[in-house]
Amino acid sequence: MMADLPVSVPSTKSSSPSLNSAHNLAITLRKLGDVQAARDLDKDTVDRLRRVMGHDHHSTLRSAAILAADLRELGDLEAARDLEQDTLDRRRRALGPDHPDTLTSATTLAADLRELGDLEAARDLEQDALEGRRRVLGEDHPDTLASASNLAADLRAGRGTEVRPSTA
Repeated sequence: MMADLPVSVPSTKSSSPSLNSAHNLAITLRKLGDVQAARDLDKDTVDRLRRVMGHDHHSTLRSAAILAADLRELGDLEAARDLEQDTLDRRRRALGPDHPDTLTSATTLAADLRELGDLEAARDLEQDALEGRRRVLGEDHPDTLASASNLAADLRAGRGTEVRPSTA
């Protein structure tokens, strides 16, 4: 999922240049293969963003999702799942259930659940994300197609598990 990570966090009036620099350094470290150092820096960035911007600020949530990706890459799937669940819950409240960032959090959490063997929860979450992406992005958007592919994989892994009828 490395390709899904943003290249940089845009600087805004409410964001700190040092936090943006820390985020960009973590990207560089990750690209150089030092995921542990990137994780450490991303963790510090999330902690600082929570203090400065609050837990539900879009920059904080974006950074938390990136930290979850670090944890996933380092093999700490339970911690990644827990952080992604918190990020999804906050995005649903702050942005709404159909915001593209919320839907991305849902598909990422579904991947964590799939990796941890909770295929039914992964399938249900991926189906909800697919329905949301169809409504918001349309049938042919790459993210919609990725959700459809993920759901198909969930169904194959579940061997015969029925999918709910689409409400889209």
